Amino acid sequence: MDIDQLRAFAALARERRFTAAARALGVSQPSLSRRIQQLEREVGARLVVRTAKGVVPTSAGARFLAHVELALASVDAALRDVEDARGTPHGTLTLGMMPTVGAYALPDLLARFHAEHPAVVLRLREGLPDALEAGIADGSLDLAISNLPVKRQELSAKKLWQEDYLLAVPTAHRLAARRTPIALRDVASEPLVVVPGVPPTAALFAACEERGVRPRVVVEVEGLEAVRRMVERGMGVALLPRLMTRDAGRRVSFVEVSEGGVRRQVALIHRGAAYLTGAARALQVVIVRELRRA
Repeated sequence: MDIDQLRAFAALARERRFTAAARALGVSQPSLSRRIQQLEREVGARLVVRTAKGVVPTSAGARFLAHVELALASVDAALRDVEDARGTPHGTLTLGMMPTVGAYALPDLLARFHAEHPAVVLRLREGLPDALEAGIADGSLDLAISNLPVKRQELSAKKLWQEDYLLAVPTAHRLAARRTPIALRDVASEPLVVVPGVPPTAALFAACEERGVRPRVVVEVEGLEAVRRMVERGMGVALLPRLMTRDAGRRVSFVEVSEGGVRRQVALIHRGAAYLTGAARALQVVIVRELRRA
């Protein structure tokens, strides 16, 4: 039994998909499968089972997982102690983030961080808030930039900024030249591009209900970058965070929302100061310094 096998099991329990867990660990799916199989042989029991909702721990696996998480936390603490003794930040640092943050807020910041700390290897992992919190909780992520509120009470969070969602429309749309805010109910009849199950989509649906019309969803996508591209191509309108107005290009315009809108609060989360490596502490300082807004 080795540490790689334990990390593989913890990642699979968190991600519930072999492909997602392999991607999070930076290994191939066959390699991940071999590690799980080897671990099950060492333990002498089935640890995971495939279901319609993905891979889940067996009864034995759930009990084993609690001990694995404690063991990994102990190993990580030992590695941090060794790193602190060396002084200069170095080693591998895994940062989780929402896709929009990674694309629009971090490239310049991370380039400067790398210039200041060339001995630190950065691993970037994109995900939605629930997955980011799970990654912080189990130690597979050192830091993460996610939305507030944080659901896991054991995690620490420092608010960085808050921002409104704006109405994104194609540049040929009748609202593209509008300079005054618009009530969300006034676009209830427009074709909509949405991400299922997120607050901006709920706000759009509430505006449609207020108008007494059925939402005209023309396409559902999994991420906001895909939403923007669909709007650019004239498929419909959408709500996008203000952050995405940076380098938005010439094929999409943004209109402020006066009533019925939604905003998000973005925070830096981690397991607590005691769990941060020297590299993580260094990056934390840079993120808070450059991204935190009063």
